[in-house]
Amino acid sequence: MPLHAQSEKPNIVFIMADDLGWNDLSVMGSDYYETPNIDKLASEGVLFDNAYAAAANSAPSRACFMTGLYTPRHGVYTVSPSARGDKTKRKLIPIENAEDVRSDFVTLGEALKQQGYTCGHVGKWHLGSDLDDSHTGPLSQGFDYNIAGDRAGSPYSYFYPYCRKQKCHLGLDEGREGEYLTDRLTSEAIKFMGQQKKDKPFFLYMAHHAVHTPLKAPQTLIEKYQQKAKGHFQTNPIYAAMVENLDWNVGRLCHALDSLGLSENTLIVFFSDNGGSEPVTDNFRLRGGKGTPYEGGSRVPLIMRYPGKLSAGTVVSVPIIGVDFYPTLVSLAGGVPDSELDGENIFDLLKKSPSRNREIFWHFPAYLQGYQGLGTAFRATPYSTIRSGEWKLIYYYEDKSVELFNLKDDRMETTNLSELQPAKVQELHGKLSAWLKATHADIPERLNPAYRGDR
Repeated sequence: MPLHAQSEKPNIVFIMADDLGWNDLSVMGSDYYETPNIDKLASEGVLFDNAYAAAANSAPSRACFMTGLYTPRHGVYTVSPSARGDKTKRKLIPIENAEDVRSDFVTLGEALKQQGYTCGHVGKWHLGSDLDDSHTGPLSQGFDYNIAGDRAGSPYSYFYPYCRKQKCHLGLDEGREGEYLTDRLTSEAIKFMGQQKKDKPFFLYMAHHAVHTPLKAPQTLIEKYQQKAKGHFQTNPIYAAMVENLDWNVGRLCHALDSLGLSENTLIVFFSDNGGSEPVTDNFRLRGGKGTPYEGGSRVPLIMRYPGKLSAGTVVSVPIIGVDFYPTLVSLAGGVPDSELDGENIFDLLKKSPSRNREIFWHFPAYLQGYQGLGTAFRATPYSTIRSGEWKLIYYYEDKSVELFNLKDDRMETTNLSELQPAKVQELHGKLSAWLKATHADIPERLNPAYRGDR
């Protein structure tokens, strides 16, 4: 794709959903949730069915998006702390976790600002704060406009008042009774777009809290799904109502772009920060959910609409991961991405052979406790993962075991092929080890003295 001249630089609207699973859109196969506006966006753009978050939970995924770097390079591995769950069942001492993206990183906001963009952040930041001396909030990391972005990982309430303390959500201390957070954030985003000058491009990072817990939605929508026949796997009426409200607000944002005459020169990206949370949705065509090393933890919906540049109604199976957005958007803005970035330009990937065996990685040197009632102590123990072509290898640090899956034949990851394919294990483990060394990844090796035997 050719670089744009200053006057032709596209506006960029990046919509980040929170905890929205790969199957949580009707266009992706849900038979219970209704998402007509997002489905329409997919019909007008490109739907990626092999898209991944760069981490299986929120903060590290967003840090990878904002830096263009994998987790070992910025040190945000999980939602702090890294030592979660029963300490007597953690065999290793996990690597200490960074809560914020340090101010010395050049964020995506800063890189786009250097290309003449006005940058607006609305919603969930989860990577630091503008309210202290850390200089890690949106206004300190390249954004000219910030509504609601601070360290908060989830809202106190989806209905106004949104927090117990005003400082929890910047700019949202005023509101009206019954106002719903997803609606309010969308209104703030539309306000930002309407304030922009026609001769200067803008970047809007529309980071919703939906559909993260607490599960709260407008009552009329809840009642609709209570009366609707349940899906084969997905059955939660409150979550369904949250999904539909998110979809309605995506439609509002697209309509606002149309009304402002901006649609033809705007790239819209719709993405989720990690996979669906298993207690509230069902990732029925994938194994696992948010926080796990399996496909349900990091495989997410991705839609990109760019009129005249991306073929409408196209489905693409090239693997894409969250670190790819940084070089893609900076290149689109006319800049030259730093050669040290971990991602690749998505538009360049689309031009290459679909059979290319691209390699993508994950590193999680931490512990994440299991969901209450699901019968496991941990969703994740320390692991690293490589996907190479259709093959996926997961390496576990506690017992140095591996799992090997062929995603073409076994997307549900039901059959561990590691004993049947020792040569493939050796190949992928070698590539994973080389990547860990190249990224200077911290490896959890110290034994935990509080450990009390096998789980």
